[in-house]
Amino acid sequence: MQKNPEITIASNPPRERVRVFDTTLRDGEQAPGYSMTRAQKRRIAQALAELGVDIIEAGFAQASDDDFAAVRAIAGDLRGPTVCSLARCQIGDIEAAARALEPARHPRIHVFIATSPLHREHKLGMSKQQVIDAAMAGVRRARELCDDVEFSAEDAMRTEPEYLAEVMAAAIEAGARTLNVPDTVGYTTPAEMAERIAYLKQHVRGIERAVLSVHCHDDLGMAVANSLAAVVAGARQVECTLTGIGERAGNAALEEVVMALKTRSELYRVDTAILTPRLYPTARLLSNLLGMPLARNKAVVGENAFAHEAGIHQHGMLKHRGTYEIMRPEDVGFARSQLVLGKHSGRHALRERLLALGHALDETQLDDAFARFKTLADKKREVFDNDLEAIAMGRDPEALGPWRIAQLHSSSHVGGMASATVRLAHEDGRSASEAAIGDGPVHAVLRAIERATGHALQIGNFQVRSLSLGSDAQGQATLTVDHAGREVRGRGVSTDIVEAAALAALEVVNRIERLTVAPGILPPATLVHPCTSPENTRAVANQS
Repeated sequence: MQKNPEITIASNPPRERVRVFDTTLRDGEQAPGYSMTRAQKRRIAQALAELGVDIIEAGFAQASDDDFAAVRAIAGDLRGPTVCSLARCQIGDIEAAARALEPARHPRIHVFIATSPLHREHKLGMSKQQVIDAAMAGVRRARELCDDVEFSAEDAMRTEPEYLAEVMAAAIEAGARTLNVPDTVGYTTPAEMAERIAYLKQHVRGIERAVLSVHCHDDLGMAVANSLAAVVAGARQVECTLTGIGERAGNAALEEVVMALKTRSELYRVDTAILTPRLYPTARLLSNLLGMPLARNKAVVGENAFAHEAGIHQHGMLKHRGTYEIMRPEDVGFARSQLVLGKHSGRHALRERLLALGHALDETQLDDAFARFKTLADKKREVFDNDLEAIAMGRDPEALGPWRIAQLHSSSHVGGMASATVRLAHEDGRSASEAAIGDGPVHAVLRAIERATGHALQIGNFQVRSLSLGSDAQGQATLTVDHAGREVRGRGVSTDIVEAAALAALEVVNRIERLTVAPGILPPATLVHPCTSPENTRAVANQS
């Protein structure tokens, strides 16, 4: 009897994993306008961990006492992802990074040195061999202190390919496990990036012992495209930031890289560990903490990413959503409905909705949030997701006290001056009352707060935006003040935009007073954009 021939079932080979290295708290935070307090960094770090990020670059430990403290705090907070600190190839930097990372379960030291001719000559004043020697010494010292070491060749894409391969081989020999190829100035193109990664895979001695990584800037708008080209060529780590924030024009946007890999999985054939339904809530959290609204047309997480207004588009969507949507809104965390709660809603409903928005509150925080929700619901007929996010965000503990608003009144007249009176209470028991006039009610209340607290506020930028819909919507006021060469940011939320501005100004005053008592609480100074000025702020305030 003839046996049946064996039937072999072809199976798809397992997909390789691309590690997501998030540098929102380091490269993102050092850009002008994006500085964060220690508490804000810890909150973002926790959200990144819940998102499924593999490596979180928590900061540059040697940059300042506050950066060191933030890295150390995050290292102690997180148990899942790797926590990383940046360091130059200098012993002091590396040892500071190691000390800051002591509490981490999975620490990584990320050392770097510039390798391009421009940087060697004009920044470092070093020869090719001196750069290699410094890189090897830095990696070796880092490996003595930490088992996981990453090496970056700053400005790699403008470095001679042969020399770059030599530097990378030296870093592997010294003990680096990850080799990062930065397009530091956003100069390269996808074709060039793919060619460079392929070249390194072929010419770097010992490359099989290391993970190739890429870090792309967006100066020419190609950071995401360059990152994806690197993945196709064999890179298995992508460095990126939430919503693409970072130096100059920013970095590759985490959510865009991840969703491109997922949506076009048949092309890239790799996976990540990112829980994509948390992308939108995490991006919203960052936006709210920074007081920087997302562009409505921002890919993946912008408000218009899944909005359809054109008639022909709406007709197609009603027939089949695939006609005009390549991703499902729920896959990135968009809610199907924005209108959720009202004054008759209970504590359980609030908790569930906040969880869906990415905010997990403990019992004490939930009690406080529910009380503020009820107060808001009495003022508004409809409470929207953005309102709930503002409630969940609360106030930064580092900005609480010593001053609080006890009473506020403002008035204005068409064609005339505005006036404001404030009474502030201090935690030491004293109070201060002042009145002022201004070009508009916001201008007047800010001047009154200046007089009451004794702090002159050199305002660099002032913004007010609506958090939800309707005439009773909450407004969020964000202002930045230059104080002693540092940018201090305040945020206030209220259904009254004058009160929101007052709360933002008082948050700034409280930060300044706490800075005076405990120097070092603020991040390093950042530059205020030259186009912003007190005059510009006053013009905005006049419209309020």
